[in-house]
Amino acid sequence: MESRTVLAHLLISLRPKQWTKNLIVFAALLFGRRLLDPGAVGLALAAFVVFCALSGVVYLVNDVSDREADRRHPVKSRRPIASGALAPSAALAFAAALGLCALGAAYWIAPMLGGVAAAYLGLLTLYTWVLKELVILDVLAIAIGFVLRAVAGAVAIGVPISDWLLVCTMLLALFLALSKRRQELTQLAESATEHRRILKEYDPYLLDQMIGVVTASTLVAYIIYCTSPETIERFGTDLLVLTTPFPIYGIFRYLYLVHRQGMGDPSEALLTDRPLLACVASWAVVVALILYRPFGS
Repeated sequence: MESRTVLAHLLISLRPKQWTKNLIVFAALLFGRRLLDPGAVGLALAAFVVFCALSGVVYLVNDVSDREADRRHPVKSRRPIASGALAPSAALAFAAALGLCALGAAYWIAPMLGGVAAAYLGLLTLYTWVLKELVILDVLAIAIGFVLRAVAGAVAIGVPISDWLLVCTMLLALFLALSKRRQELTQLAESATEHRRILKEYDPYLLDQMIGVVTASTLVAYIIYCTSPETIERFGTDLLVLTTPFPIYGIFRYLYLVHRQGMGDPSEALLTDRPLLACVASWAVVVALILYRPFGS
């Protein structure tokens, strides 16, 4: 019974709800036009599982590192490690075993994927211990983590990935990270720095300025990607520009959730906000219809 309890707490600490962030792994499958290739789909799914495991490792290490601060947080204090239900030693031992298995699986799938996985794990571990305390570098590290996920999806199935898509991924991840910082700062108010020390380096006005720049840059980068001659030549169509309303609505909807609903967690928003979920799903379907043209040219 006790072992079941430990396993249950370990699973909770892996934060399965956050695994939606790893869906970016499938971007190369979609834009590489390998969505109908069963072998490529299998490799992409394997890469997704690897990065879900690596994300869980990072969350375990992060929860051990932040357990004292988490105990003063109204929500995070209920996490297994912060509440004392899961021993830090057990969490770290499981994280080490899971990390080794995930890296081994990544190298087995493709040596380059193993390299990307190791870089991701190294970066996010460095973030946990060092970078999260450095202003601006904290959100940049998170954004680069998303870029590495996108790269992992490409190397897993052996397709090139557009530089513009990497730029869009970087900017969108920055947008989400900065928005989450703003939500934390405003929601926790005067106690914000007790839970995340780096928040003392930010204020709502500064974050709004950064979010404004990144929002505009993300949309411009996506529009340039959709309309660039390279993209049109590669896919044999200029219709991708028709998908631009979806990221515009999605970004504005997320800003609405941050400012009016107090929601800052992108995974929570994607899983619970139906308009945002419908927007993302519709975008993926429309992109697939344009790129694969199932009903003819």
